[in-house]
Amino acid sequence: MPLFRFARHSSLVTRQLAFTLIELLVVIAIIGILAAMLLPALTKAKMAAQSSDCLNNLKQLEICMHLYGLDNDDSLPPNNFVYDLVSRQPLDTGPSWCTNLAPFDIDPIGIQKGLLFQHNSSVAIYHCPADQSTVQDMSGAPSNQPRWRSYNMSQSVNGLTYDGELSSYIPHYSKFTGIKNPTPTGLIVFLDVHENEILDTQFGIPVDADWWNTGYWWDVPANRHNQGCNFSFADGHVEHWHWKVPKVVSVPRGSAQPVANNEWDDYNRMETGFRQNFN
Repeated sequence: MPLFRFARHSSLVTRQLAFTLIELLVVIAIIGILAAMLLPALTKAKMAAQSSDCLNNLKQLEICMHLYGLDNDDSLPPNNFVYDLVSRQPLDTGPSWCTNLAPFDIDPIGIQKGLLFQHNSSVAIYHCPADQSTVQDMSGAPSNQPRWRSYNMSQSVNGLTYDGELSSYIPHYSKFTGIKNPTPTGLIVFLDVHENEILDTQFGIPVDADWWNTGYWWDVPANRHNQGCNFSFADGHVEHWHWKVPKVVSVPRGSAQPVANNEWDDYNRMETGFRQNFN
């Protein structure tokens, strides 16, 4: 075969095997459509995995609380770390399950010196994997350092005993065997707290109808798990709750936030997980 004929034949084969510009654009468009279809599913899978890890963290903290009770004559761990942003001082300096100041502490010492840390020395179980918030200074300037803690303990679990005053009108249990109403299956212990509201380590909410601040959030639960929040309960189980209304913090940190007209179902559901009175 003459050389020029072979070269011509080779050139034709090459042109037949190559993509045209239109074909390339069609392929790219198809890839883009497939990616757009898969992205929501991948995002949803990631969120589900983070929620599962968060529930596991709460389960581990719940185990720590039960181990504390076994070591301390059925006592629930002290839950005394309530912080005053005005004076920038805690209202009680006694021992507590944790004394980490979530938005501001640059080290985990408040976790490591807490009464539960001896039962599980993993700092990671105090942080929700979906919580992307960072440490900031007292003026509110953010840093690149992730926070150490995302969870609070309910006021109903051996809540603040500051000078014996607050404990006289905030209902709480000090012993596991004392938990009656709600029962251990319904009493909230640990919960995921909204990153724009979390401060100290106690989660409070008005309970009796004649309380001051009825109809206000003292603390705001998290919203980062597909418009939901994760909880642990006194019997040891954990749950994910989906909110009817997204939880948004609309007041400065540390302030009481009024319940929106359309979120009363969520608020009332929360209240049922707390001790209502001393009877």
